[in-house]
Amino acid sequence: MITDTHAHVFWSDFDADRALVLERARAAGVSRMIVVGTNPLTSRQAFELCAGEAGLFPTAGIHPHDSALEPEAARAQIAELCRLPACVAVGETGLDWFKNFAPREAQISNFRWHLELAGSLGLPIVVHCREAHEDTLALLREFRGVRGVMHCYTMGVRELEPYLELGLYISFSGVVTFPRNVDNRAAARAVPQDRLLVETDCPFLAPQGQRGRRNEPALVRTVLEHIAAQRGVELVELAQATSRNASRLFGLRE
Repeated sequence: MITDTHAHVFWSDFDADRALVLERARAAGVSRMIVVGTNPLTSRQAFELCAGEAGLFPTAGIHPHDSALEPEAARAQIAELCRLPACVAVGETGLDWFKNFAPREAQISNFRWHLELAGSLGLPIVVHCREAHEDTLALLREFRGVRGVMHCYTMGVRELEPYLELGLYISFSGVVTFPRNVDNRAAARAVPQDRLLVETDCPFLAPQGQRGRRNEPALVRTVLEHIAAQRGVELVELAQATSRNASRLFGLRE
């Protein structure tokens, strides 16, 4: 069993061949996917897709890029979805100081609201952090005890320890396979096995050898193979470990 812990397979990129994409994933051993919403519309799409597909589990959240768009109405819709029994996590949320598509104040308010919601519901949170390490940590430290995952972790070992100290899981994407990302590979070797997750973030961030093409859940196997080689363990062992971690974090059935 392989678990892709972050996939956006509801997006229009997959409209033409979604059934084949899911079939290829299962043929590659990817039997479970966390389908991550980024705003009210895509969160509803995630729930609709997961309702008809075995092994797919939805989340609901507001991405930092969308954090300034009608926040009160959007938050009410996300809270409603997160209270549904099918929901396995709050998010994707967080901070993005790289693109700054929304004002920083709006992103911080949005992230804090999601952390409060996750804490009140007892759900894990899916955290996006890009060029915002210190501010992300400051907010996470305000909400110690909220479980969650640093999605698409792209930093190195130096930044890793505070997230582990907070009890967070660390998820690696195709970025870890890029030749220049030496520091990220060092982090992938350093994460304790019981905190490690893998993801695609599809349709983005296809691994080396597929860069420039649409990413899809089957390719999380490539990420897993790469990390297994870095850590000197068998693929099966790491697949089992990361899937157990996903089960524990998201409350999934084995």
